[in-house]
Amino acid sequence: MSRTNSTRAQERKHTGILVACALMGCSFFCRASANDRANDLGEDAVLQVYLPREVTVQDSFLRLGQVSIIRGGESLVAKASEIALGRLSVPGQKITIHRPMVLSRLACNGIPASKVTLTGAEATTIKQRQQTVSRTELVRLASDFLESHPPAASVCRYSPLRKPEDFIIPGAGKDIRLSPRLVQGGAPNQAKVEIAVLSGDRRIGEREVIFGLEHNCRQAIAKVEIPAGGIISPQNVKIETIPSDYPEPADWQPPYGLIAKRRLPANTVLRPSMLVPRKSPIIVKRNQNVVIRIEQPGFVITAIGKTMQDGRAGEYIKVRNVDSQRIILARINEDGSVEPVS
Repeated sequence: MSRTNSTRAQERKHTGILVACALMGCSFFCRASANDRANDLGEDAVLQVYLPREVTVQDSFLRLGQVSIIRGGESLVAKASEIALGRLSVPGQKITIHRPMVLSRLACNGIPASKVTLTGAEATTIKQRQQTVSRTELVRLASDFLESHPPAASVCRYSPLRKPEDFIIPGAGKDIRLSPRLVQGGAPNQAKVEIAVLSGDRRIGEREVIFGLEHNCRQAIAKVEIPAGGIISPQNVKIETIPSDYPEPADWQPPYGLIAKRRLPANTVLRPSMLVPRKSPIIVKRNQNVVIRIEQPGFVITAIGKTMQDGRAGEYIKVRNVDSQRIILARINEDGSVEPVS
């Protein structure tokens, strides 16, 4: 009987221990759950925003999550991260974000200042990541291109007259290429090189470099004094090549055979206004009999005429046909015959 009572007492003791353990476990888990809820509530209730002094971004549209470090409840962080702060609209532009602006933007999106803790800098300067093609690089490329593709064979020197601005490529550009070409037109003493800026197969802009040109030009200089009426020849004139702002005329020729209109001292640079063409001799005289010659494929007609004025080869004079007495206008040939003008 006593053994049975002892056994029951032990069972009751074990049961009490188990119940106590269960109650302790429930109390522990309840406290942990309460703590977790309290922690979650704390995270949701307070948003921590850290503002760095300077930030470089990839995109031009700015959001709070790009320019700051945000901590707090997941939903609150996600909401705050998407708040817009403006846009970088000009390459190289910088925007400064101050603490009051951040608090204002948060409040406008339903997050009051009482739930926000700001740390870090008083203001954040934001700039966009970019790639710059400097004006020095653009001028060097244009110069190299002009050297290998001169606008004229006579060009001997060139120098940039107007340099372009730097070309700023927003973001971290990849496969950026520069393609120069010569633009036709403009002043004869200038050359314009256009440089296209390409990103892959897409043209994203261009810059122009304008150069002033110098040309190799020939000029005739009197080696000795040339009297008025003197004939220009290699004996009294030398030809020199000099740099000039303008190209020489396409029909320029050494002035050999021309006549000096006035006395030309030694070392005088000969100008067209100083010279006149040398006239050929008169080969027919007035009242001289000449052959009037008409030549066509398959036949030749001749007649006798009388000149009414003196003339040189190539000139046009009046001629009277001896047979018909008709007066015609005729061109004098090198052999002295004349050819009627139709």
